[in-house]
Amino acid sequence: MNNRNDLTTANREYKDTMFRLLFREKQELLQLYNAVNHSHYADADQLQVVTLENAIYMNMKNDLAFLVDCHLYLYEHQSTYNPNIPLRNLFYVAREYEKLVNDSSLFSSKLIRIPTPHFIVFYNGIQKQPERRELKLSDAYLCNDSIPELELKVTMLNINLGNNTELLEQCETLKQYMTYVELIRKYVKEPDTTLTEAVNRAVNECIKNGILTDFLRKHKSEAISVSIFEYNEVEEKEKMRRAEHSVGLEEGLLIGRKEGELINLIRLTLKKYHKHLTAAETADMLETPAEVIDQIYRAIEIAGTDDIEEIHKILRSL
Repeated sequence: MNNRNDLTTANREYKDTMFRLLFREKQELLQLYNAVNHSHYADADQLQVVTLENAIYMNMKNDLAFLVDCHLYLYEHQSTYNPNIPLRNLFYVAREYEKLVNDSSLFSSKLIRIPTPHFIVFYNGIQKQPERRELKLSDAYLCNDSIPELELKVTMLNINLGNNTELLEQCETLKQYMTYVELIRKYVKEPDTTLTEAVNRAVNECIKNGILTDFLRKHKSEAISVSIFEYNEVEEKEKMRRAEHSVGLEEGLLIGRKEGELINLIRLTLKKYHKHLTAAETADMLETPAEVIDQIYRAIEIAGTDDIEEIHKILRSL
């Protein structure tokens, strides 16, 4: 793949995604909501958008937030798998509630009622993921409580073509968006094709074939710019992961890790081990080289105990 320098307008602190651009209109967002919830709302005014435009955390921001009846929905789009999305959503929803109860006194003897929250992530990365999975805030806790006092559950839906077919059929815009993404992926693999050329070709083909036609005609330049930015961002993250993996191998996988970091990694891995996840699945969820998790799994099995210090001792001797 060519070395591309196509970030013409991508040096802003935060840049919209194609997903957010497509569903910022109430009618489109309502269609997506109906598809996810198997509902049949027809009046877009029943949906109140409450996305916080200035709610940015470390260059990340909630994509879409809205109210329907007595429920608060936070929708995210991810083109790379991120196990920290529950923690991010905790920050986002806290800011949403802060805004929603701004005129009320939290010290009042009267109970302040708040909308029930729901968290959805629409995933369309190239890394293989199941059609549906649940990510929990408690997965990140250092100590494992059987009933966590603070929990936040995020449902991740894989929207790549061939996954969650019923959802895509119920939301035509989502289906066409993924068709557009697949075209970019297809063309960018062709020899001597730059990312800019691949995106332009995908946009023009979609317009010609009735895929997101109205949107792309109206927002063509913005769609091209955003798509270039998104693809480069994903590519750079993948390069960083490969580099980190390579450094881990060069340093003997565990050499150079701070003791506190290794102890924490053992704790997290132990939780996944007892959930009967494979080493590969755990490595994926913890974004850690598979060889490292393989060694920790081996140490756990040799130790035959959940004693962190004993596992750590055995791990260092392998």
